Amino acid sequence: MTSSPPPPALSHLDLDQTIRLAYRHRPGAGPGILFLGGFKSDMSGTKATDLLAFGAESGRQVTTFDYQGHGLSSGDFEAGTIGQWGNDALAILDEVTEGPQILVGSSMGGWIMLLLARARPERVAALVGIAAAPDFTESLIWDQLPPDQRQLLEEKGRLEQPSAYSEEPYVITRALIEEGRSHLQLHSPIPLTCPVRLLHGLEDVDVPWETSLALADALESNDVQVTLVKGGDHSLSGPPQLALLRATLERLLTA
Repeated sequence: MTSSPPPPALSHLDLDQTIRLAYRHRPGAGPGILFLGGFKSDMSGTKATDLLAFGAESGRQVTTFDYQGHGLSSGDFEAGTIGQWGNDALAILDEVTEGPQILVGSSMGGWIMLLLARARPERVAALVGIAAAPDFTESLIWDQLPPDQRQLLEEKGRLEQPSAYSEEPYVITRALIEEGRSHLQLHSPIPLTCPVRLLHGLEDVDVPWETSLALADALESNDVQVTLVKGGDHSLSGPPQLALLRATLERLLTA
């Protein structure tokens, strides 16, 4: 069995005197691949590390990073918002990557990739969403909260929610919900025309697969494909799903 190539060295991008974003960048042929992780996820995850290995094997430029408050980056997670994490991703796109990029957004990263593509359409070759979760702060958190928890969130400014991915509860802040409303995507046409591929597990209990259909409908691009994975969960990080992601990228890169 062939071992995976070692990841590129850890690097840092200073946004200001207090915030340092950790990233790994593998130079190579373009279009490059920029991975955008999910809420409370980091670049040590399976999909991020596999994409770096894919870059090494194919000679492709690949970049992964941690939003502030995540992983190896500095910052306070509870102070984070969708706009702030979108700005982190924009800084990585502008300062670290070179040339056109395929944005690969997992869960919350699927929302971030839309913000990036709208901010820098000239830099985006294609989009690949993995259980993309645009508008999740509203549709999957706020809209699902019972009245007593909404009141608690508004009064206390934070709410702890159990997580299937961590022994520690996820903290939802009032700022995350309120600031997220200025970045909602699914209530109007999304003016992006690049190729888009959306992968979503039919057994996803965190983000309904119908979200990818709604996103496909909202996008103005005529080159949008949705792949529903029977038996697939939210992470889509098992060997068959990683192979699907690689195959999806290879088709985009050779089109």
